[in-house]
Formats: sequence, structure tokens, C-alpha cells
Amino acid sequence: MHPIVIIGSGLAGYNTAKELRKLDTATPLVIIASDSSPFYSKPMLSNAIASKKAPSAIALNTPDQMAAQLNATVRANTRIDAINTSAHTLQTGDETLHYSKLVLALGADQIRLPIAGNGSDSILTVNDLDDYARFRTALEGKKRVAIIGAGLIGCEFANDLAAGGYAVDIIDIAAQALGRLLPPEGGAMLKDKLTALGVHWHLGTSVQSVDAANGACTLTLANGAILQADLVLSAVGLKPRTALAAAAGIKINRGIVADRHLATSAPDVYTLGDCAEIAGLVMPYVMPIMHASRALAQTLAGKTTAVSFPAMPVMVKTPACPTIVAPPAVGAAGNWQVEATADGVKSLFNSADGKLLGFALNGAATAERAKLAPQLPVVLA
Repeated sequence: MHPIVIIGSGLAGYNTAKELRKLDTATPLVIIASDSSPFYSKPMLSNAIASKKAPSAIALNTPDQMAAQLNATVRANTRIDAINTSAHTLQTGDETLHYSKLVLALGADQIRLPIAGNGSDSILTVNDLDDYARFRTALEGKKRVAIIGAGLIGCEFANDLAAGGYAVDIIDIAAQALGRLLPPEGGAMLKDKLTALGVHWHLGTSVQSVDAANGACTLTLANGAILQADLVLSAVGLKPRTALAAAAGIKINRGIVADRHLATSAPDVYTLGDCAEIAGLVMPYVMPIMHASRALAQTLAGKTTAVSFPAMPVMVKTPACPTIVAPPAVGAAGNWQVEATADGVKSLFNSADGKLLGFALNGAATAERAKLAPQLPVVLA
């Protein structure tokens, strides 16, 4: 019997394996990943400095421990070169591997902006635990960090670094913090709270060049400002990993295209997580992965199951300004209604007939999450 093969050892890959083993303890299972494949919580990467967690303390289980727990083979640091969907095979170097069913849990790559200067290659990104370990090593002995991107990950790292005693500059072309998730009032409160923590903001501009000399970096911004930093971290967004699937003839769009059963255009090939576009939705957050992995495990075990996504508010890990967002669907018609006080901002996105389509809560207003979340529409019924 050929095994079920999962490519990817992030939350999507490992959690699918865990859910499958609740239903099927015997089918051969192989997990393959290009990184070192520990099991860990990726959200912890952007708040481990202030809590004084070393990279080694973030990993919950080694690949060998996961293999034992899952009755599976875990192949770390293994690159898949090609998929033959007709033959149900994978190619890694000179080795050909057979699969009965294949799960693509490939994740996403950090977007890298085209930035000039001899220091552009030294710009770091953090996308997994291996990246984070390199970042923490590079951070040793440093005092000043520049972050490109004031989105969710950029703001979380800014909070964590500033709380850990580092001087932080954050640069974004948008006019506010969390511009894609918060209305202006919520963005202003988050910015003010992080400013009080010591974060310096450079909004409405971009980084034109990064030049390195004597162990430091000089950033030249589009507005003419010059910044000095010991380290530059880019956090401008994610791009689903689709190249392997595309080369195999599997349909891709914004991500690897899947239906509600997580099935791709190729027979016996499924996808979920940051690399996937499920029924037209790309959702790079933890809760969608958890729902998708449970549904996919049922399908892999022989009971074809469609995924459902309830409303899934996202907690932004910025302790200086607790923030919870449940953004309205892209293109939703409605308006923000904002109530701002000294200690919180409650922003409700309502349709013309008064139905709640989304919300953003800052500070003390986060206490209303439990009351508001049940009023939201289901994302995918």
C-alpha cells in the first residue's frame, strides 16, 4: 500500500496528520518538508523576545518525536523537485516516491520588495522557526531594528522588540498601522500605544535602498529621510507557494486552487493552509487551518467531508494595545461605525440594513469580542 504523503511540516501539515491519526491509525503516512521540521506554534515567533523565549524553547517536539506520536515517517530537510500526478509519484533528487493521496501544505513565502543598495541582501525575513533562529542570532549585540511593513506581523514584531529593549523604526507605504484590517481610528490608537513603547513610525513612504557598512545599515526612504539600523526585518506580506503545484499542472490562482473538499484539480491531491485558495478564499490564519485539517482528515480517512469556516476573529499580538479584528469580506458593502474612548476603540462594519459584517476592537473594547462574534456571518457554510 502506497502511503498518504503530506508535503509540509507546519501547522497545516502536522495538524492534518494528527487529525488523520484520530480516525486511522494504520495507513502508512509520510511527512516531507524542506526545513528542519520541528513542531511549534508559529504565532509565538513574533512575541518571544519580550517573554525571553529562546528559539530552542519554542519547538514543542522534534521530528523524531512527531514521527513516534503520529506513527509516521518524517523526512526533514528534503526538497521535492517534481510531482507526477498521473503516476502518483514525487521526485526528490534521484529518488522516486509513490503516494496514494497527496496533501500540499506548502505554506507561503515572505514577499521581498525590490530594494536597491549593497545591504539589500542582508534584509531578514521570518517565516519559520529556522528563519527565526537566524534572526535571533543576528540580533545578538544589536540595539536598533528597522521593520519594513506595518501590517499584522510588522506591528507584532515592533511591539515585541520594543518591549524587549530595542529601538524600533517601522516603515510602511500605508498612511496608518494595520491599514488593511483597521479603520483609521483603530490604527491611530495602535500607533499611539506602540509609540509610547518607543516605536518610531515612518508612514506614507517606502524604503528605496539599504546600504551596509561597518556592521550597520543605512536606509534611504522615498520621502528623503535617512535611518540608521543595526538590522532590517521585512514583514510586508505572504505569497502562497504555488510553483511546485503549477509545474505539475495543478490549477493555481492566488493560491493552489481547491474546492470545499480541499481537492485540487489533480486526482487524489489536496491542499490547505497558507498555500491554498479554498473556494476562492485565501486565509493565512490559524483557525482556518484548524477547520480545514479536521475536514481533510475525514476525507483522507474515507469519509468525503466539505470544510466549513465560521466567523474567525484574529487576535493581534500587540500587548501594548490589545487588538482583535474580524475584517468584513473583500468587497462587502457597508460602513464603519466607530466609538472611541480614552481606553478603547470599537469599530463595527455594518451593512446598509444594519447587519454586522465585521469588527475591529482595540484596547478595552476587546472585551466585547464574545458578544459580537456570534453576530458575524459565516465565512463558508
